Amino acid sequence: MKQIFIAAFAFTILFGVDLVAETLTPDQGKDKQPGAISTKETQKLEKKESDVVLLDVRTPEEYNSETGHLKNAVLIPVQELERRVGELEKYKDKTIIAYCRTGRRSGTATEFLMKKGFKVLNMEGGIVKWNEEKLPVQKSAKK
Repeated sequence: MKQIFIAAFAFTILFGVDLVAETLTPDQGKDKQPGAISTKETQKLEKKESDVVLLDVRTPEEYNSETGHLKNAVLIPVQELERRVGELEKYKDKTIIAYCRTGRRSGTATEFLMKKGFKVLNMEGGIVKWNEEKLPVQKSAKK
């Protein structure tokens, strides 16, 4: 009986510590929400796959601002997405990567488009994270 207690105690200590360590230092990607993609993964997919569509759900003012936008991104502000979803029908067979400033609005857009049957991912951190990582952006010509 004493041996069973010791074995159970050792098991708890060994695996309990492992679980705590995992909680404190999660592996990259473990804490991602379903449908999430990192900026680096977005850049890789965008470079090598023609079946990827970038969807910017910010306002036109943000799209044309100093933060820039991703090359060839389709602009449909999240406030207009429900009304304009038909514009995306031609991309139904492609993967759509939605992004905004920080990832919140594009998260909303991702959920909406998933419910409509689109294959869609949300770029975590948005254009802010993209710019922090010094990844390339397009800037609109100043008038």
